[in-house]
Amino acid sequence: MCNFTLAVERNYTNRDGDRDVDFINIVTWRGLAENCARHLGKGRLVGVDGSLQIRKSENNNRTYINPEVNADNVRFLDFGKNNSRSNNQGQTQNNSNQQRNNNKSAQQNKKQEQDDFDAQFDDNFDADDFDVPF
Repeated sequence: MCNFTLAVERNYTNRDGDRDVDFINIVTWRGLAENCARHLGKGRLVGVDGSLQIRKSENNNRTYINPEVNADNVRFLDFGKNNSRSNNQGQTQNNSNQQRNNNKSAQQNKKQEQDDFDAQFDDNFDADDFDVPF
């Protein structure tokens, strides 16, 4: 298990002209935890996919609510300290390229299906040809 805190800067500024920052607790497990423990450090740019979990605890008659993200995937979005990509980063890039190609192919297939569907109908539609009850 590897825990780390992700600092997320908001897109807007507060009254003082500063950007607020939220600190989100992230929990990783197994191989992902080992990879994060090896490669993460302060200031690294990462993307995290996972599920939000709310933990409640009581101490001295006070209830504390602690949100955290159970990470399914952590993507390294920048270069490491030695300015070279790790194997995981290269694999993530390859997966991103493959997913982009799959999405493009799916969009092309969808467009082709729509074109085939549209070709079945006469393009010279005239509303006067039909008896419209309203």
